[in-house]
Amino acid sequence: MKIISLLIGFIACCQIISAQAPKFSNDFLNIGIGSKGMALGSAVSSNSNDIYAAYWNPAGLSHVESNFQVGAQHAQWFGGIGNYDYIGFGKKLDPAGKSFGAVSIIRLGIDDIPNTLLLRAPDGSIDYSRLKTFSVADYAFILSYARKYKETNWSYGLNAKIIHRTFGSFANAWGFGFDAGILYQKEKWSFAIMGRDITTTFNAYKYKFSDDEKAVLLLTGNDVPNSSVEYTLPKLVLGTSYLINFNSKFKFRPALDIEFSGNSTKSGLISSKNFIADPRIGFEFSYIQKIFLRLGAQNFQFEKSDTQNGKDEFIFQPNGGLGIRFGKIGLDYALTNIGTVGAGLYSHYFSVVLNF
Repeated sequence: MKIISLLIGFIACCQIISAQAPKFSNDFLNIGIGSKGMALGSAVSSNSNDIYAAYWNPAGLSHVESNFQVGAQHAQWFGGIGNYDYIGFGKKLDPAGKSFGAVSIIRLGIDDIPNTLLLRAPDGSIDYSRLKTFSVADYAFILSYARKYKETNWSYGLNAKIIHRTFGSFANAWGFGFDAGILYQKEKWSFAIMGRDITTTFNAYKYKFSDDEKAVLLLTGNDVPNSSVEYTLPKLVLGTSYLINFNSKFKFRPALDIEFSGNSTKSGLISSKNFIADPRIGFEFSYIQKIFLRLGAQNFQFEKSDTQNGKDEFIFQPNGGLGIRFGKIGLDYALTNIGTVGAGLYSHYFSVVLNF
């Protein structure tokens, strides 16, 4: 009943806030990190127990077994034009191993973008010596804390996020927000509640254009933007997973996450005007806890069919990946967006975990 009451209150809050705040801000933080989570279709809020749990559910950090752990990820999009990187590290904060702290850095950027605003010289001729390049990048700095609750099966975690966005020398933004997560594990079952941007995350934008750049913008029919504030609406993720032991060597773990938010879209599987429930499913097969095969699906939607006279067509994003553990090193790979969903056909993710 407490979970139901929490969900009803969260939905009501989203209904109120969504009428006042723009949608899809800080969207780079909705992608996910770590090849394991990406391969499982983001259904990992209840079964993430390494450094990447700082993103998926910080409560999972309390179940990291090593004293100190480092994780890193790299992914490229559109032939290397876009780069998506992550690095994080954390350690146990007490001898009993009940608490864990972590620092994570996420960057999504496009570099070497030509700046053509001042390409023309004052006499109207094109002067390529005036051509410069700039980068557009999003950064997230996440401070995480997790702790097991006394001698129970419960644990909790908290994220403090600092957001920084840069658009060359033209503009930048700073933002701040919080995440909070709860994890309950008993025998083979795991249950999770993860609240993203629970206080509503904001970004404050500041624009800086020279007089010459402003003149070019106005002459070409563009507006000169003013400083503004952007808000990211809260989201609630409910997750569960179950561990099945076939024998001493083979194990299987299905998982389900459902994300509730006010970022509704008409194509959502379960949605209304200001509400959407977005399910994700994942399946992990393991052999002696050293070799892992992962499958997942997410982004379940209805879209207009190009071949059936505009009728709605059900689509989803399938993912897959592999993992291997040897000694203190873990290597993971994920292939996401398999098929024809989205603008690109697929993306490769590579990540590593080091235990000390």
